[in-house]
Amino acid sequence: MKVLSGAFLLLAFLQLSCEKSVSFKLDNVAPKLVVEATIENGQAPIVYLSRSLAYFSTLNPDSLSASFIRNAEVWVANSTRTHKLRLYTVPLGAGYNAYYYSTDSSSLATAITGELNTSYSLRILWEGKEYTATTTIPNTTRRIDSLYWKEAPAGNIPYKVVVMVRATDPRGYGDYIRYFTKQNRDPFYPGLNSVYDDQVIDGTTYEIQVERGILRNGIAGETYSFFDKGDTVTLKLCNIDKATFDFWRTMEFTYSSVGNPFSSPTKVMSNIKGGALGYFGGYAAQFKRIVIPQ
Repeated sequence: MKVLSGAFLLLAFLQLSCEKSVSFKLDNVAPKLVVEATIENGQAPIVYLSRSLAYFSTLNPDSLSASFIRNAEVWVANSTRTHKLRLYTVPLGAGYNAYYYSTDSSSLATAITGELNTSYSLRILWEGKEYTATTTIPNTTRRIDSLYWKEAPAGNIPYKVVVMVRATDPRGYGDYIRYFTKQNRDPFYPGLNSVYDDQVIDGTTYEIQVERGILRNGIAGETYSFFDKGDTVTLKLCNIDKATFDFWRTMEFTYSSVGNPFSSPTKVMSNIKGGALGYFGGYAAQFKRIVIPQ
């Protein structure tokens, strides 16, 4: 089995007057635990666990549904309490389900809700192995001042608009953010490039386009970043710690370089200890909404 998160392959070599067939043999690697765990201010922790898939696996509803891990033990702790999470099932239709771990409603005395400026630890036991991680929900230091819209540049579809944010970054480097947008009743989706640091805008008030968040299951079109007249747009801006920033920075670079033979290989930076893939991230979220007239 070849791990899906493994390697980028260069499949062809160009020569002046001949072609050479080149083949690669990938090592067999056992599936790894994949962790997507988050905790947000005012919210319960949410943990998705799955197995990595073979590099040449056929992706379909059966294989994706079967990849969820349902027999793990999961704990989240802060400085005073430790809470064992419970497995929940989400019906997806057509007989398929998704699974996640969150607060055990039968044991609310130890339940944990995310708080600003607080650190958390994650512990997972699965198939005799232990995996751990820590994260922090920082303060909401990056301030949203206003959200507004303007017409899309000339040459675009007339009903398309650009959403802009005016925000203030406090003095002092080290403010990392990740953003999401919600278009009408859709879920929140992250931007194509969703994480930023403050190396350039430290201590300033600035204005920048808010590109529409996308569901990463296809290729973004030319106008993916715009919204439509008549939309209700909600911006979710989250302060994050550096480990969460590093994970998504390297993950999104990997997304953008897939299929590009000239890109540099990138190692996705995980904060999970024990050999798993993925991350445990804390989010200090704030929201701003705008209604764009027809």
